[in-house]
Parts: sequence; C-alpha cells; structure tokens
Amino acid sequence: MQAAKPLFDYPKYWAECFGPAPFLPMSREEMDQLGWDSCDIIIVTGDAYVDHPSFGMAIIGRLLEAQGFRVGIIAQPDWRSKDDFMKLGEPNLFFGVAAGNMDSMINRYTADKKIRSDDAYTPGGLAGKRPDRASLVYSQRCKEAYSHVPVVLGGIEASLRRIAHYDYWQDKVRRSILMDATADILLYGNAERAVVEIAQRLSRGERVEAISDVRGTAFIRRDTPEGWFEVDSTRIDRPGRVDKIINPYVNTQDTEACAIEQAKGEVEDPNEAKVVQILDSPRMTRDKTVIRLPSFEKVRNDPVLYAHANRVLHLETNPGNARALVQKHGEVDVWFNPPPIPMTTEEMDYVFGMPYARVPHPAYGKEKIPAYEMIRFSVNIMRGCFGGCTFCSITEHEGRIIQNRSHESIIREIEEMRDKVPGFTGVVSDLGGPTANMYRIACKDPEIERHCRKPSCVFPGICENLNTDHSSLIELYRKARALPGVKKILIASGLRYDLAVESPEYVKELVTHHVGGYLKIAPEHTERGPLDKMMKPGIGSYDRFKQMFEKFSKEAGKEQYLIPYFIAAHPGTTDEDMMNLALWLKRNGFRADQVQAFYPSPMATATAMYHSGKNPLRKVTYKSDGVEIVKSEQQRRLHKAFLRYHDPKGWPLLREALERMGRSDLIGPAKHQLIPANQPAADDGYQSARRKNSTPVGSKKAGNAGKILTQHTGLPPRGSDGSKPWDKREQAKAAAEARNQQAARERAGAGKGKGKKPSKKPAVPR
Repeated sequence: MQAAKPLFDYPKYWAECFGPAPFLPMSREEMDQLGWDSCDIIIVTGDAYVDHPSFGMAIIGRLLEAQGFRVGIIAQPDWRSKDDFMKLGEPNLFFGVAAGNMDSMINRYTADKKIRSDDAYTPGGLAGKRPDRASLVYSQRCKEAYSHVPVVLGGIEASLRRIAHYDYWQDKVRRSILMDATADILLYGNAERAVVEIAQRLSRGERVEAISDVRGTAFIRRDTPEGWFEVDSTRIDRPGRVDKIINPYVNTQDTEACAIEQAKGEVEDPNEAKVVQILDSPRMTRDKTVIRLPSFEKVRNDPVLYAHANRVLHLETNPGNARALVQKHGEVDVWFNPPPIPMTTEEMDYVFGMPYARVPHPAYGKEKIPAYEMIRFSVNIMRGCFGGCTFCSITEHEGRIIQNRSHESIIREIEEMRDKVPGFTGVVSDLGGPTANMYRIACKDPEIERHCRKPSCVFPGICENLNTDHSSLIELYRKARALPGVKKILIASGLRYDLAVESPEYVKELVTHHVGGYLKIAPEHTERGPLDKMMKPGIGSYDRFKQMFEKFSKEAGKEQYLIPYFIAAHPGTTDEDMMNLALWLKRNGFRADQVQAFYPSPMATATAMYHSGKNPLRKVTYKSDGVEIVKSEQQRRLHKAFLRYHDPKGWPLLREALERMGRSDLIGPAKHQLIPANQPAADDGYQSARRKNSTPVGSKKAGNAGKILTQHTGLPPRGSDGSKPWDKREQAKAAAEARNQQAARERAGAGKGKGKKPSKKPAVPR
C-alpha cells in the first residue's frame, strides 16, 4: 500500500504559539480569554460538544489544533437563521460541517419512521435540537453567513450520502449530498489525513476548487482530466453502439485518429509492415483510472442499475487497489477519489493522545448528555471492521483494514481516565471499538491484502490468509486490569464470536475476567437465507461459542449468560424464516423484550437489496435472481411479532399467519407449539420488562424494583449494580455484608459513648 505523509510531519501553522485550549471555544468570550481575535477553522456539528475522543468534533478539532490552527466549535446551532453561524465571526480558512456522530435521519426517526422522543447526543436527552438532513442545512447557513468562506463537509452523514443513494424516509433515490449542500468539498470516512492536508494547503493560499488530488474526498467537476483512463460501467446486459472495426493499435482516446482510421475503410495493405505501439493499459495505471458509474438520473429511475452501481462502489473500497469513481449529476460530474490510506499505530496514538478534557463543555453545566454517559469510562482501542455485514455502515465509513493503537497509548488513556474523570469507580466500561476482538488481526501478507477485493474476511468462512491470533488483545486485557485503581475491565463492544472460537485462550480470558454477568453477541438470525444476505455466519458458530462460554464460566465459578440479538424484516427473510427463528428462541428459553427491525441506512449493501430486489453481493443483471424483501407495514409487524412470540398482543397476527402458512400445528398449549389458541383476559396481558422495571420502588407492584432486566425476559435479571445476575447466592452475600456493616456501625457508636441501643431491624440488602 502506498505510503502517506504522517500526520505529525506537517509544519505547524503560525497560531501554534497560542498553545492548546482547555476546551475549544464555543463563544466570543472564550476566544477573548484565549487571546484570539479570530478562528482559523470553525467546526459546526449537530451534537453537543464533548471533548472526548469518541466524539468526531473533538478528534478533528484537537487534531487541527495540534497542527497550529485556532479551532472554534458551533454545537447544535439554531438553524432557522444564519445568526448562530456568525457568533464566532468569520473563519480565516474554512467551515467544517458535520451532522454529528449519527446520520441525522437515523438519529431522529425509528425504523418504523416514527419520531424519536429523545436524542442521546443532546444535553438532557432532548429531541429536536438538530434539523433533518443537518449537513445540508448547516452548509447552506454557513454560505449565507459568509458566502466566500469554503465549506468542507464531513462526518458519517456525508460519508454515507456522498453518492446517489436510496433514502428510506422519502422512498426514492436522492442525488449526492454534495449537490444539495452547497459545500465546496466532501471528506468521507475517518478524515484525519484529508482534513489536515486541506487545512495546510488552504493556509498556504491554495483555492479549494484547485484541490482535487486528496484521497478520501469528493468534489464536483465538469469533465475527466487529461491523462486519465475512463472505464465505462454505466450499463449492464445491454450491448453498446456497434462501430466499424478500427486499428487496435490506435489510442482510442484520440478521437481524430479514430475518425481517420474509420474513414480509411479497406484501403490498408494487410501485408504492409507496421510499427507496433504499446499503449498504457488501464490495468497498469490504476492510479490514473476512473470508473464511470451510471448517472444519478439513471439509478433514480432504474433500481437494477442502482444495485449495479452499489456493487461497483463496494468493490472499490480497499485503499490498496481502489480506483476513482465518477457519477454524472445533470451537467456536472461528482468525482470520488479512492479511500484514505489507513493510519499507522503511531498516528493512531498521536490522534488519541491529544489533550482531551474527556468531559462535556462547561457551558452545559450539570445537564447530562446520555451518549457521553454511555462511553464516559470506555476506551477505543482500534478502528475498522472486516466483517462486511451488509446492513452495517462501518465498512463504508471506517474501512475494513483494522487500525490499532499501541498498548502504551491505551494504558495511558485508562490511567488518565482514572485520575481525571469525575465519578470513576474503578470500572472500565469497555475496551473495544466497532468490534471487540479484531484488535491487531489482519491479513498474513500485506501484498495479498493490497490486492484483495473481497467484501468480507470472515464470510462465507474465515479467509485462510487472515491471522486470527488474539494474543496481543489478551496481553492488553491483562495489563489493563493490573493497573492500580482499576477493579474491573468490561467488554461491551460487539463480539465477533466466529473469530473468538479460533482462540479458546481468548474466550477463557474474556469469560473469566471481563463479563459482567451478561455478554451481548449478535447472531442476527438462525436461517441460512437471511444470514447469507447479511454475510453473517451460521447459527452453528453461535452454538460452538456458547459451549465454550458456558464451559469457561463454570470453570470460573460464575453464573453468566449470553444475550443474542436478532434482526426482523431483513432482506432475504421469509415468513417461514421468522417462524423458525421464533421456534429456536422458544426452545432456548429466550424472550426478546427489545426488537430491532431492519433499518435501510444510506449506501449499505442491504439497503440496495431492499430498494432493488437484487443481490449486489453477486453480479447484478436484469435476469439475476431476486431477493425476498419485507416492505409492507403489515409484514414488518408480523416479523417483529415472531421475534416477540411471547407477547399476547401479537398472537392474533401470528395465528392468522400460521394458519395461512399451513402451520396450525404450532397453535396450542403444548411445549413444541409457539402460541396458545386463546387470547388471555385483558388484565392478564403481557407487560414488557422495561415497563416492569420502571415500577416505582415501594409500590405494591415493585416486584422487580432495583433489578436491571436483560433484553430477554426469560433470563434472570441483573443485580442493581448491573454487574451480575441477581440470584439467591448474591442476595445472601449482600445480606451478610449488610449485617456486618450494621454491626460495625453499632460497635463504632458504642465506642463513642453515645449510648444508642442496637437496632432490632433486620438488615436489608440494597
């Protein structure tokens, strides 16, 4: 893979003399305190500003600050006018615009297109602090405020909408976000390299319109530049225009030469000696090859062409061999440079080693930001995912090559969190990333990795070239839990269990030391049809991991449970598939309280299936096999009802479906049957675990008060600390501890001569 200029090798901008700020300023008053007369760069974001490396605006802001630039933050501005976008004044270089850590539409709407009542990235969890399609609105307001200031668009919303994309909420294909946002350039993926390069070049006086050679960027141009080979991928299954046969040694990009050859007809002497001219081949000059995708107008009107374009896009995601792409929108082209070169371990350490305050900006006072509370005591150890799950957007955004931090960098962050973050109790809530156990796992041969075009390293099975060694991760776990002041290291990131079973030592380490009673994993389904469309392993891999999990839990003397997660209504899923999944859940004693229906996020492969009814994992043609799609509200409700087979509210729908499917044998009271024949009385209806758990302490129905229930109500609830199952052994242990504490208090009181009589009330465990 070609080398890239290291992030720390750029010359510092002159404003480096101001040094790092305690927080990047959000007001003119803060700028005055820092001695700034202006900002060089202003970042506009749809999230509240949390100075923590799990938040995009903090990473990009601190990185640009380390390059010597003065960076301001406008967080969750009032988008109804340009006023909020002018409160820090005019930036000297550019506005950086992002919708936030989530696509703004996914942030606001559920998979059923209902408006969410909260926003985890807003103080107090309040909804409504950002507009729909926030990147578009923010970019337009920035241009209204200062029309001549460049707007650089980034973040996950820009990444996933950089190309003509299917929009679930409007049920149509929208054009590239770059066309609607009035931005000057778009950065996709983890954009550290691109944003530093662009900032440095703008600071040297280059015009943003002239910057067209930075990887991981998209921009608008009117023609293909000279010296580039253009591969036509605009059509499928249709013959192109038939021309006269021309001299194969003529450069076909030279239209005049082609015209001359065509005009010659049959006058050439076939016996005449000719000099053979070897021309450059597109295969030999990939860095000067661009693939022309079907235009926006074509994919908007032809779902099969849309699926074809999606397939081509996903084949060009490996930074080692990806070619540029271009897609016509009306009279102009949107050009997409190849993905950025992944960061080295040294660069990852550099980015995560910035002077983050690790807390929200003081302007929010004591208001809590739910997303921050979730990751407050967690540490990100890597980026990327080579799983390639078709419903997931990680590959499109972070890429499939794992980028790792060093042990030393991770340990330093844990120590800093321990020493600086208020409320740290000794429990690290997560050491992970997009996937918990892909740390330092990569292709055995960098050359093979550079040329690989597979969408997944673990589907349909684990690639023979993938190194599945977990030893470095095991060593990291051991170093982390040996730190003074650290009582427990939990693993909350999703676990790739088909990889984990390749390392029994890792599973033992994980189960013995890093599971807090429950471990979440995501088989997603049990049936081969939907699993193949998801690019997920079969349920046999789950069974093998479950055996190892239970074996090592027993050896450790711990009662621990797996929490499997499943998706309803995914492309490729039939009603029979959901029925079989429901039967599997019942046989295994699981009762899903929370159900996730398939959510068609922009640009995902599964979304292309949903829109087109074709499978982009294989060559797409008009005659290729279709994919079963669940689109109607009625069928989506049915699939969710199968997942919640235990909820009486769904039984009428299930009875009707089972009868229609010829499976009336599953209706009845027997163990092997799925649902009863009769509906219960209204007051005996099913009550969700969340509703039970919300019953106030002290009320007559507070049977589960103080217990945190799992996703599956068939499992024992956790203890009130959320760490272990709440069973009789734990209750007895807690009661004994409470009695000992009470006795100690009584002894202390007697020693002080207070003369108090011992309490006769029994100790109650909390």
